Amino acid sequence: MYCLQWLIPVLLIPKPVPAGLLHNHVVFMVLYLTGFFLERKPCSICSLVFLAAVTVLCYSGIGNCLLWPTADCQG
Repeated sequence: MYCLQWLIPVLLIPKPVPAGLLHNHVVFMVLYLTGFFLERKPCSICSLVFLAAVTVLCYSGIGNCLLWPTADCQG
């Protein structure tokens, strides 16, 4: 469970307010997670816990997912 200390803070990084930066944010997140999983090779329990947290976060509300850009701002 040591590897979760590097994965859980990723869920706490806020999305940028200007809608134009959402794609940069998503690319950064995908590249960070891909690099982390390739370099550190976390255990299967840590990976499952993180994927479950991402799934719950993505399906808890519109615009909450960190893996694809959705803008909720009006204007």
